[in-house]
Amino acid sequence: MPYVVTDACIRCKYTDCVEVCPVDCFYEGANMLVINPDECIDCGVCEPECPAEAIVSDNDNRAAQWLELNREKSAAWPNINRKKEALPDADAWKGKEGKYPAEFKDEAGA
Repeated sequence: MPYVVTDACIRCKYTDCVEVCPVDCFYEGANMLVINPDECIDCGVCEPECPAEAIVSDNDNRAAQWLELNREKSAAWPNINRKKEALPDADAWKGKEGKYPAEFKDEAGA
């Protein structure tokens, strides 16, 4: 059962989770991260590291709608395996609901 990133990550993109992942299964979009569910080993170390509480296990009710987006975008976006600065206005967006699809950017991160 892999973990997935939900819309709570949009416009935050904290990367604390990336730093602890033992299998480097995070991928970076312009304004959020995703997890490749086929690479995730379900260790769960990333979940408590996320300040936005955007990472959930796939047995969580919120995960179903995000599993395919995580799979699709992890195939298109570059792998990220080092911590970076969060987006400049991350703290202002943390905890806001309804960010998808209006605030989602489809482009890959840098």
